[in-house]
Amino acid sequence: MNNKQALIDSFLTMLRVERNLSVHTIRAYGSDLDDLSRWLEREQLDLLSFDHRAARHYLAEMDQSRYNRTTINRRLSAIKTFYAWLVETGELSEDPLSVVSGPKQPRHLPATIVTEDIERLLSVNDLTTPAGLRNQAIIELFYASGARISEVAGLTLGSLDFAQTQVTLMGKGSKQRIVPLHRLVMRILHEYLTIARPQLAQNGKSPCDSLFLSTRGRAMGADAIRKMFKQSLSLAGLDPSFSPHDLRHSFATDLLENGADLRSVQELLGHRNLSTTQIYTHLSVSHLKSVHDQAHPRS
Repeated sequence: MNNKQALIDSFLTMLRVERNLSVHTIRAYGSDLDDLSRWLEREQLDLLSFDHRAARHYLAEMDQSRYNRTTINRRLSAIKTFYAWLVETGELSEDPLSVVSGPKQPRHLPATIVTEDIERLLSVNDLTTPAGLRNQAIIELFYASGARISEVAGLTLGSLDFAQTQVTLMGKGSKQRIVPLHRLVMRILHEYLTIARPQLAQNGKSPCDSLFLSTRGRAMGADAIRKMFKQSLSLAGLDPSFSPHDLRHSFATDLLENGADLRSVQELLGHRNLSTTQIYTHLSVSHLKSVHDQAHPRS
């Protein structure tokens, strides 16, 4: 194994062992670094001699090849993380990419589902069936907690605390956060656990600790939850492009419009940086204008 590949493999191991990143994320880092490695070979450059000039040349070639800005910035982010690690481990004395920035991203506001459509979505499930009651509980939980689909799929029976009316979510990087839940969603979750889940569990071949079960009594994964959501959208006659993540956006936007502070919403969503949460403020400009008109002494 050459030194270049050994360094990349050591970096990927560090991401898995020390930073506890997901297999999917580590695979993406590996793919981006493999692409850089092939480019360096074509340019007859060494991994450790890659500098800001070469980096700009690499970015320019991707731009000329019509890669979209998201892909370019993702690759640059992976490469910058790698070279920062090379400095940390003493392979390099200084970071050659600290002065390199990627192309500006066009700002896309997240899609949200309006309250009326959420009500329609919650009116289509047959609550007399185990699957219908389960589906209702999942959709209610998405909107009540702002959880990601992977977080809901990863819930176990121990994730819910009925005494404290809260749920423990396992977010990105295996970071846990506790999100309070309102009484309505706790009630539907209780009905699911006492009525629907035992019936679903009977169909399984072995006991399962997952909170949400399929009709075969197995853990309901993200793909199955996504498929269920699409079917519910169809029954409700709503835009089929909506996803569970749009309920997360709706959760954040509705909290801000009803007076929640940005820091609290950041904690509830599990965002590492406040700047990630701030995009939701752009969705409630009319509300902010209303608050300004009411609160400013000169208005």
